[in-house]
Amino acid sequence: MTESAAPTSSEYIHHHLTNLVIGHGFWSIDLDTVVTSAVMGLIVFGFLASVARRATSGIPGRVQAALEIVLEMVQTQVRDTFHGDSGIVAPLALTIFVWVFTLNALDLLPVDLVPLIMGSVGIEHWKVVPTTDPNLTFAMSITVFFLMLFYNFKVKKFGGFMHEVLTVPFGAKMAPFNLLFRLIEDLAKPVSLALRLFGNMYAGEMVFILIALLPPYLQWALGAPWAIFHILIITLQAFIFMILTIIYLSMAHESH
Repeated sequence: MTESAAPTSSEYIHHHLTNLVIGHGFWSIDLDTVVTSAVMGLIVFGFLASVARRATSGIPGRVQAALEIVLEMVQTQVRDTFHGDSGIVAPLALTIFVWVFTLNALDLLPVDLVPLIMGSVGIEHWKVVPTTDPNLTFAMSITVFFLMLFYNFKVKKFGGFMHEVLTVPFGAKMAPFNLLFRLIEDLAKPVSLALRLFGNMYAGEMVFILIALLPPYLQWALGAPWAIFHILIITLQAFIFMILTIIYLSMAHESH
């Protein structure tokens, strides 16, 4: 904050929930979301690439063993859920889980740490957790939506896909109703996917901000248990986004 006087509670909350925006209207960009997501992606996936280059077939180290557990978990979910050619789905699922988990985990940083650092270099607003920005969660869910459409046309071809859209579930005579229900179903998928991740992470960030407004002796008493519980939320939301992506792509590969 640039003001010398201490901010009120509402000003403090507004400051921590405001993105660094460039541009105006539809073409505006939340610069903090873009930069943080890109930087964390480079760090995490660069680290994973370095571990992969040094991987051994013998007794693995602790880092390699931990990553192999995550990889096996993702592969198991893909095998159990996806019934088509999983050549691209398994790497996509692993990327989604690791990236979303990493972005979510930024919520465990002290609330004032990053805003204080950015404020010291003259940047007034910098929202720390990218997944609390609906622009990011909708961008990811819309990408999944386009992948669904792509594989529907690729696997079922245009005729097969349109036959499914117009005849399921009520038969060809009810084609207008089938089309309406299909539109609602398909549009609801990216909306629910984005809002679920955004809502849970935004609520978690809000709780941390409210705890930071309390006296110091209460911050540790309430903040530590919430942070421990929040680790579960962070992991669960990354897992849900990943598993729903696998399910949606599996549905796109299957014909009725």
